[in-house]
Amino acid sequence: MAIKSRSKVSLDFSLASMSDIVFLLLIFFMITSTLISPNALKLLLPHSNSQTQANKPITTISISADLQFYLETTPVANEDELSVMLTQKLGIVENPEDAPTISLHADKTVPIEYVVKVMNIAKNNKYKLILATSPKSN
Repeated sequence: MAIKSRSKVSLDFSLASMSDIVFLLLIFFMITSTLISPNALKLLLPHSNSQTQANKPITTISISADLQFYLETTPVANEDELSVMLTQKLGIVENPEDAPTISLHADKTVPIEYVVKVMNIAKNNKYKLILATSPKSN
């Protein structure tokens, strides 16, 4: 006597719901990526062939064409206030290997003395400093 089961399990797999999920995720990431603005200041950076990248999270200092200092996107009145705000944000460095990195974004029309002031602040507080540049076109 042959015994037959009443419910059969279907071995077919429908990809229709999977493609719906993929398209929804694609739309979500496209919308959220346009909302992110890493650096709201528009600066014309000097050109360079060599590029250096930091592995650790970095803090950004910007100097605009009108010689206004910014810590991230917060305006800073002068160099003394910039030094105080950096010390509050990054703390005092005891071990040079653990020093935080500062990325300096200076407009290419900014006189070099303002760049040197920020470099001196970084040196006095033992912070690492990199100068942001745009890639040189050939």
